[in-house]
Parts: sequence; structure tokens; C-alpha cells
Amino acid sequence: MVTRLFLQTHRTPVLSDDDAAALQAAESRAIDFPAKRVIVRENVPLTQCTLLLSGFIERFRDTPEGRRQILAIHVPGDFVDLHSYPLKRLEHSVAALTPVTVATFAHSEIRKLTERSATLTELLWRSTLIDAAISREWIVSVGARGASVRLAHLLCEMFVRLERIGMTRGQEYDFPVTQIDLADATGLTAVHANRMLRKLREQNLVEFRQGLVRIIDWPALKDFAEFDPRYLFLD
Repeated sequence: MVTRLFLQTHRTPVLSDDDAAALQAAESRAIDFPAKRVIVRENVPLTQCTLLLSGFIERFRDTPEGRRQILAIHVPGDFVDLHSYPLKRLEHSVAALTPVTVATFAHSEIRKLTERSATLTELLWRSTLIDAAISREWIVSVGARGASVRLAHLLCEMFVRLERIGMTRGQEYDFPVTQIDLADATGLTAVHANRMLRKLREQNLVEFRQGLVRIIDWPALKDFAEFDPRYLFLD
């Protein structure tokens, strides 16, 4: 079921069987993209939304000087550009961080869903609002948290979001991104990010090696990262 992970992430409001079937039926097609492929380019007119089925996706902006700021990292089950439905374009780009599979939903089908059911409308709206809440938390990290704290916070967030969809193993999870990706997501240089990851490992908090995150001490890591998952609205 294409929408299984989306509904596993967003468990409220609860859909009726008919609404769940309508959401599933709204899918247009599934597409595979290799790592680093741009999926949506900024300011290009859009007629469909993208649901991530497997892999990791980034939303980003590149500066004229060539510096990249990753604005969001999406996990399976996320609509990566649902806000393109009312806006019809994005002011940023979307790319595959890893090999990914996505499902597309035509804007015309999204409209039919919102016209069909107030519950479906609330669910899609809630998904977009949670996406915005995560974005605000990232702004706090980049603007107000120290380098090692913001890296720790990102690794905590990924753990909780992946645990929600059954993609963790105890206190380990696969996160096959590069240290450059982590740097671009946290406003650091790759060299600085490498030093901060080493600091987190030496403090026996968390280890990141070759795309595998191993949390050594979850309570201590949460405390160090100032991580409060309430902004994820998992209830």
C-alpha cells in the first residue's frame, strides 16, 4: 500500500476505510530516482505532489557562491512538496539524498480528496503544518544551538521519525548520507561537522559511521541535544 507509511506517521485524524482507499487510489505512478538527482527545481510550475516511499530526500537552496543549505530531510512516508498544491511551484529545490522511490499525486487528485472529505483535508493540512513545525525547529538549531548540539539534535530527530515507521533496530538506524550532507543541514563546514561528530562519539553519546547511526546513550543524547519531540506532533 503506497500510503501505508504516510498513515503510520500521521495517525490522527483517523481515516475511514473509504477515505483511506480514496487516498491510495489518488496515486498517479511510482518513480525511481538515483542519489543526488534533482526531483523538483525551484520556481518551475508544478502539477503534482510527491510522496516518498523509500530512501531519503532533501529540500535545499543553493547560494550564488555555491553553498548549499539543506532546509529539510524527508523520510519514507513524507509528502515532500504537498504545499505545491496551493502554491503551484516551490521557491526551493528537492533532490534525492540516496536512491529513492516516490509516488506522485496529481494536484487535480489532491483537490478531489479535499472536496471528498473533511477528514482527508484535515490530515493533509496537518501534515503540512507539522512539516512547517519541523522547519521552525531547524531554524532554532542553526540560529541558536552550538555546532555539536545541532548535530545531536538532528540525529535525535531522525531516530524518532524513523522509529515511528519501524525503520530502527534498537538504538541503531540507517542514515546513508554523507558528512557533507550533515554539514549542509546544520550550517557547518564538512570539517567542522566531522570534528563535532567525533566529539559526540568521544562523549559516548552517538556514533555515525558509513551511514549507520548508533546511539550509545539515548537519555544523555536527548539531554545534550536539548531534544523535545513535541514539535513532531506524534500524539
